[in-house]
Amino acid sequence: MSTDPPRDFDAVYAEHAAFVWRALRALGVAPAQLDDAMQDVFVVVHQKLESFDGEARLTTWLFAIARRIASHYRRAAGRAARSEAVDHEIASETSTFEETSRREAAALVTAILAELDDDKRDLLVLVELEQVPVPEVAAYLGIPLNTAYSRLRLARRAFDAALARRRGGRR
Repeated sequence: MSTDPPRDFDAVYAEHAAFVWRALRALGVAPAQLDDAMQDVFVVVHQKLESFDGEARLTTWLFAIARRIASHYRRAAGRAARSEAVDHEIASETSTFEETSRREAAALVTAILAELDDDKRDLLVLVELEQVPVPEVAAYLGIPLNTAYSRLRLARRAFDAALARRRGGRR
């Protein structure tokens, strides 16, 4: 361990709230529930920050908490309700073409991630969206490095296949 673990909750929140929000969104928490899920994550962080030993990166620890909270919210909401909330958000807001395109792309990625199993979703979110190196993800998940690369390859294929299905087979 090269540095002391953080002990200041306000600093942790200020530095990592955006990361946690993105992780929760990518892990399938409905937009209407993001604020509540964020609060739940940081309640846990507040309670457990003193016990964080710093052996893993802080973002890895935060992602683990966000993953558990997101799983709870996904189970509670159900897949159909999540898809309707994303569609409603896009349809109800007026914006420029570029903003609408970004929102539609984000909704598509969120919907495809929701279809993947947890192992594939976690790898894609950490490696592709959050740019965490695969060796670090493997260590966090407690799996061999080659297994992580293999699962990532399968996750990318599953994502590409789901994207192709949604686009009607076009690439």
